[in-house]
Amino acid sequence: MHWFTRKEGVLHADEVPLTRIAEEFGTPTFVYSRNTLERHIDKIDGAFNDIDHLTCYSVKANSTGAVLKVLAERGLGADIVSGGELFRARKAGIPAEKIVFSGVGKTDDEIAYALDEGILMFNVESESELLAINRGAGEKGVKAPISFRVNPNVDPKTHPYMATGLKKSKFGVPQSQALELYEKAASLDNIDVIGIDAHIGSQLTDVSPYREAAERLRDLVNAIKAKGIDIKLIDIGGGLGINYDEEHPPDPDVWANMVIPVLKETGCKLILEPGRSIVGNAGVMITKVIYIKRNEDKTFVITDGAMNDLMRPTLYDSHHTIVPVIERGEGRELVDVVGPICESGDFLAKDREIDMPLEGDIMAVMSAGAYGKTMSSNYNSRPRGAEVMVHGEDIMLVAERESWEDLVAREK
Repeated sequence: MHWFTRKEGVLHADEVPLTRIAEEFGTPTFVYSRNTLERHIDKIDGAFNDIDHLTCYSVKANSTGAVLKVLAERGLGADIVSGGELFRARKAGIPAEKIVFSGVGKTDDEIAYALDEGILMFNVESESELLAINRGAGEKGVKAPISFRVNPNVDPKTHPYMATGLKKSKFGVPQSQALELYEKAASLDNIDVIGIDAHIGSQLTDVSPYREAAERLRDLVNAIKAKGIDIKLIDIGGGLGINYDEEHPPDPDVWANMVIPVLKETGCKLILEPGRSIVGNAGVMITKVIYIKRNEDKTFVITDGAMNDLMRPTLYDSHHTIVPVIERGEGRELVDVVGPICESGDFLAKDREIDMPLEGDIMAVMSAGAYGKTMSSNYNSRPRGAEVMVHGEDIMLVAERESWEDLVAREK
């Protein structure tokens, strides 16, 4: 559910017409609805009220400071995968004791920074990383709280690039090696073993893999505890899908009801890592139609938004619904919606039947709140777009549009 609705034929974000945002801030611009963010937070976090838990938002989905600040105000923690994301989370007011650090390539500097901040735990993804954290904690005279990210080899039934829990994935440690690694970690002087973690993938629309992963985690927790190692936290990851096109993702209550009965008997606190399911449908990208180009066999709608602004269609061949902000009644046509980038892969939609706009019209690319601005780039020396948050009738510019001068500001 989201707060992007039509009023008298014009698409609004909350109570604000998107035409007004385009006029005031230009295009392309990402527009976020605070009301939608808060609705999704309540829905997902509330689904797990029957068990002690902490919701750690996956910062990689959308790391804009204003978004993180809303989450901090609502009591959420953060799942981070870099020192930069830790910096952003702390700057937005998320307490260090609510932050978990995931990722396969944590550097010594990032480990030191996280130890200094006093994060909740490191989700360790290899033996080499475990030894690096132990060494870094020893240099500081502290104990590092850790869990292992265990690869349960569960098929998440999603896009291959979004599957993270299979044997061939770079993420996590094999379940067959987990017990040995936990015993090794428990023997180290500067390590405090407190949890276990598994994240099987992203954009999941079937909850059965969650149950399978939960059952494997439960059995592993029992085996670890039998070795005298006191596991207190179970991080079940995130990855709940959203509706981009014709998907039918499960309600968060269904997810919760699938895993809580399995894991409650462990007596552990749950950590959740939702990202896309909180921010995905809380944002759109507005873009201006520059030209309508008609070739012999193809019609192109050329917009000022491109693959550098929204990478997902190019990277995943993913679907984002695209609609005109003002309904013109120009009929529907089969078109490619493309940007100005000098690449054949620069498209927002291919062979898509859409309500035709006029040149100069504003289009809205829906479900762009997750993996939009965070995956954007300056390819073709294109400045990245602005970001705006609306709350009812209020409009806030939360990230300024880059300028050409910004492109060269750090060059020597």
